[in-house]
Amino acid sequence: MTGWTLAELAELLEVSVGSAPEYVVRHPVPADSDDPDGLTFAGDAKYLRIVEAHGAGAVIVPTGTTTDRPHLVAADPRLAFETFLAMCRRPLRAPAGVHPAAIVAPDADIHPTASIGPYVVIEPGVRIGAGAKLLAHVYIGADCVVGPGTVIHPHVTLYPDVVVGARCILHAGAVIGADGFGFRWDGQVQRKVEQVGRVVIGDDVEIGAGTAIDRATAGATVIGDGVKLDNQVQIGHNARIGAQTVICGQSAVGGSAVLGERVTMGGQSGVGDHVQIAAGATLAANTSTVRDLPTAQVYYGTPARPLAEGLRIAARLPRLVRDA
Repeated sequence: MTGWTLAELAELLEVSVGSAPEYVVRHPVPADSDDPDGLTFAGDAKYLRIVEAHGAGAVIVPTGTTTDRPHLVAADPRLAFETFLAMCRRPLRAPAGVHPAAIVAPDADIHPTASIGPYVVIEPGVRIGAGAKLLAHVYIGADCVVGPGTVIHPHVTLYPDVVVGARCILHAGAVIGADGFGFRWDGQVQRKVEQVGRVVIGDDVEIGAGTAIDRATAGATVIGDGVKLDNQVQIGHNARIGAQTVICGQSAVGGSAVLGERVTMGGQSGVGDHVQIAAGATLAANTSTVRDLPTAQVYYGTPARPLAEGLRIAARLPRLVRDA
């Protein structure tokens, strides 16, 4: 099992040794771990107390902090720990080439450095970039583009005419490009409105397990560069998600909604169709809106209100019920 002395890690992480330079750690652990081979971090006194009440072997602490535990000292303990996490990441075993059990259309353009795993299906007109990795049971529909360095995990489905940029990560079970939810009541039945657009995903996007991004009715559903979507997120047809936006699990964005850059949506939050959200705005968990949110502030509640107002309303509701 790989291990590092604290002295070795100090050099690799560009931090300093606080004590026990020869102490060996082998993997990252949470603050409440009792693993003597583990390294954790404490960003403040609260978390240092948690570490010291348990048995983690060593800890990264802020400059000026003392502890009896073997430790490293860093200006930013979290950043140092994140670097250690990256060092411990298990490499993805996906050799270049096409697995013999894959089904690949003759006219598909696959870069020789790409990895196509077993039981992957690649339809006609597809282009796969350099170093891309498609793991087992991935389906890539006709005329899709997968950018260089992108990793697509098992059982991801790309419907036809989806574009995925460079260095993206699509986690298991994500579905990109299914029909948007478009129906029109004609007086007798719900008549399907055909969805003939596409999905365009930028560079450095991460899409969580079980997330769905619907194709546009016409035009494109657009996910900007650097967007991070958690597990089980729904993005409706023709939505546009601005660069570096983060959307947490079980949230939904309605059709034709527009989110500016660096928007944050907490878990189980929702944005109605055709709604516009200002760049830099934050929707707290369980917040939803069917109207535009025009300023970059934190919103809370249903319907969404500026945070202080939303909290006051939430605090008063039990009193209203009690006094009714």
